[in-house]
Amino acid sequence: MKYLKYMFKNGINVMTISFILSSFLYSQQSSNSEYPQYLFPEFSESEILLKDGQQQTELLNYNTVTEKIVCMQDDSPYDLMNTVLIDTVFMQNRKFVPYGKIFHEILVTGTYTLFLQNRSDLVPAGKPVGYGGTSQGVSSYYLSKHELAPEYINIKIPPDVRVKADPVFWILKEGDMLDFKNKKQFIELFPEKEDEIKNLIRKNRIKFDNTDDVINLINYINNQD
Repeated sequence: MKYLKYMFKNGINVMTISFILSSFLYSQQSSNSEYPQYLFPEFSESEILLKDGQQQTELLNYNTVTEKIVCMQDDSPYDLMNTVLIDTVFMQNRKFVPYGKIFHEILVTGTYTLFLQNRSDLVPAGKPVGYGGTSQGVSSYYLSKHELAPEYINIKIPPDVRVKADPVFWILKEGDMLDFKNKKQFIELFPEKEDEIKNLIRKNRIKFDNTDDVINLINYINNQD
């Protein structure tokens, strides 16, 4: 399969549909191919709200490897760029906001706003072993996202590489963005509520690998303040 590179210059007028484009590679996509790097199973019609109040409708998806929103135009995927101009992206009934050059998903708003950094790592797929398992052996290491040719990131991940989800929660507390992945890290963010939060987590059997559990926990804390 051949890939065609489309080059675009930065600084395109934001009034045009191509204000968001950066160069990426094109591929004729197979209908039975799988794209595990994307958050959603397909590109969908989504709304982009700009900071100046303008709105645009595009076919979008979210690449968890690059942590960028991808726009499909003329059967070609392009990363959303110029994130400084974007206020919010509404995709699949979910909200995403720029955080530097990447995007975070808003899960809860309130005294403490909860965000999810939908991110993934690339790891070797491993060799098949008995009983349906796999073994990575000496190849068990995380791959740099720069080790793959660019077309693989937005087009297709090669069969010897798999996408391993590694999401990170962020909470906006008193103007600071603080990240956490587990119970210990979360409790450290609220030393003034340590006993209360420990009891709440234990009583409700909160699991930090369950997004709904974390949402319920933040909602409870917000309702107490």
